[in-house]
Amino acid sequence: MRSAVERAEGELRRQVSRRDNLVARQERLAAESERLRAECEAAEGVEAPLVTEVEAAEQRRAAAEIAAEITAGARQDAAAELSQWRARAEALALALDSARARAGAERVASIDGVLGTLLDLVVVDEGWEPAFEAAAGEAMLAVVCADAVGARRALAHLAGADAHGAVLALTAARAPVGPAPAVGEPLRPHVRGRDADVDALLDTLVGNAVCVPTWTDALDVALADAGAVAVTPDGHRFSASGWRLGVAGGGATAAALDDARAQQQTAAGVLERRETEARLAKEELQAARNQENELVRRLDANDARFTASSESLVRVQGERREAATELENLAGTITELEERIAREHARVAELEVLVPALEADEAAEAQAARQRGEARARLEARAAALASRRKDLEVRNAGLRERRQYLERRLEETERRLEADAAARVEAQERRMRIERAMEAIDRLAALVEGHRATVDAELARLQELRRRQSDEVRGLTQRLDGLRRARSAAEQQLEETRERMQRVEIETAEVRMRLEGAVETLRRELDVEPEVAEAAELPELPEGMNPAARARDLDRELRLLGPINPLALEEFTALQERHSFLEQQLEDVKTTRRELVRIIKAVDAEIQSVFAAAFADVAANFTSLFAMLFPGGAGRLVLTNPDDLLATGIEVEAKPSGKNVKKLSLLSGGERSLTALAYLFAVFRSRPSPFYVMDEVEAALDDVNLHRFLGLVQEFRNEAQLLIVSHQKRTMEAADCLLGVSMQPGG
Repeated sequence: MRSAVERAEGELRRQVSRRDNLVARQERLAAESERLRAECEAAEGVEAPLVTEVEAAEQRRAAAEIAAEITAGARQDAAAELSQWRARAEALALALDSARARAGAERVASIDGVLGTLLDLVVVDEGWEPAFEAAAGEAMLAVVCADAVGARRALAHLAGADAHGAVLALTAARAPVGPAPAVGEPLRPHVRGRDADVDALLDTLVGNAVCVPTWTDALDVALADAGAVAVTPDGHRFSASGWRLGVAGGGATAAALDDARAQQQTAAGVLERRETEARLAKEELQAARNQENELVRRLDANDARFTASSESLVRVQGERREAATELENLAGTITELEERIAREHARVAELEVLVPALEADEAAEAQAARQRGEARARLEARAAALASRRKDLEVRNAGLRERRQYLERRLEETERRLEADAAARVEAQERRMRIERAMEAIDRLAALVEGHRATVDAELARLQELRRRQSDEVRGLTQRLDGLRRARSAAEQQLEETRERMQRVEIETAEVRMRLEGAVETLRRELDVEPEVAEAAELPELPEGMNPAARARDLDRELRLLGPINPLALEEFTALQERHSFLEQQLEDVKTTRRELVRIIKAVDAEIQSVFAAAFADVAANFTSLFAMLFPGGAGRLVLTNPDDLLATGIEVEAKPSGKNVKKLSLLSGGERSLTALAYLFAVFRSRPSPFYVMDEVEAALDDVNLHRFLGLVQEFRNEAQLLIVSHQKRTMEAADCLLGVSMQPGG
């Protein structure tokens, strides 16, 4: 009780100290609360102007985005138009180059009097190019000359170059052509030349040509008038010289090429303006976004400060409430501790009075307990001795039993061994007799072998002596032969060395001669100096520590590093620069085309999704109603596996006939699967109707009840379309309006 009183007094001191700390903390939290409340009021005052500025920045950014989209669209349109005119100009240029090449214009371009190809000298109205090419025929690929003399020179040049080509002379006499037929529209007014001579040539070439709408009308005109030339807008040509469908050209003339290039330049100017506008719009958009981001950042920072201050204020107020609550609890706890300490002091005084009597009783009880413990210890010692003696006797008894069993086993084993030894003695006696007889035979055989061995040893000694003499003779011959071979090898080696030295000397002589000749030739070719003058010239000064050979190698290396002189480097650079510009334009065209294709793909994807969604909605609704009709009491529906991505989604068919708790088709019977498939098929028919439907034994797996439902479905559809059904079911045949039987030949 004294220890409990001391602990209670220590706890009281701790609680009083904690109360003092809480009072100080409450005062500090009150000051912090006032500061945070002032910060929140300041943040609320700054927020309203910032919100107004952010709204204005958002409006500016939205307007800039709209302007940027408009300018970007205008730039794309301008780029597309430029790409279109550039492609047309390139195609016309290639077509003109190809026509000039086939006409041999490049070969005769330098001849006096050659004006160019016919395509370079005419202007054709838009849309009349195929008709003019068809009417002009082979003359489209002819070179036009100013007079007959120039034409003759051009033909002579082509003949001398073994080249092909056609030539037209402006001043050559021409056969008059008849008037154009009254049928169709004359072609001549739609074609003009660069001067009067070219117009006269055009009168001869296409003066009797007319343009009719179709090739059948052109054929009729050619048959009716043998001198007329009938063409169509598509380039078909019919005349007395032959009939032809289609034209190989592409409407390429020099005027068309000039117009395409002019349009290309105009489109390039428009594209440049659109790019400038787009750049300015992007800069405005970027500035608007930066302003908006800055204002949003400031607003977020103010919100963060307001939020932090608000949270801190809430936290401080909560801590103040917790501190007040804890102070109240501490006050009650301190009061309880003081009352408890007073009660325990009174209890200690009462216990101090009772302690002497209790100590006397405790001493008497301790003496009696010691006596009882001593008697119990004596009894336990005697019981332990008796238990140990009993255990020893049991161990000795078990050992005696084990020894008796061991001796009995030894006795039985000894008797068995004695019986086995008697039989072994008899067998050993017989074996000893056999061994003695074998030893007598071995002794006789040893005597015989000893006699033969003496004879063999004498003969062996004689043969060994003979072999020794022969070996000595062979050794002498071998030594002599080895000496001769060594002499021969030495002579051959010496001869080979002599030959090699001669060959090296000859090779070195030839190399020296070749180097000398090369050096002389180099002096004469590169330095234009005779050998005598070069020998008489003074040696150049060499850097310190370098020999002439090393200096020559350094100079050769520097020459190799310089590389060969390329006189065509400037022309190659110009060609590569033009090629680079062309590839950049092509790359820009490809990028523009790619953007257009991406836009088209997005439009096509959107159209596909729209059409698919509408079709799926119709088919799903029809499938649900038809499934309920084919399975009374059942439920079926179509479900998209990925409704968020209609381009990659799949379709799952859920079928739940009446009385079955399954949805997967794999768990249905064959007839139910067939009927489910028919429900889906007719749902598609109803969603996207067709004039007729063909079905091949679709009801083969149906029983009578399901067949009746299927025929009811057919009856509903037969009023809207024609159904052709291949069947072996009699009820299906009976329901048909017309029955066609098919049979094979006998044996088929």
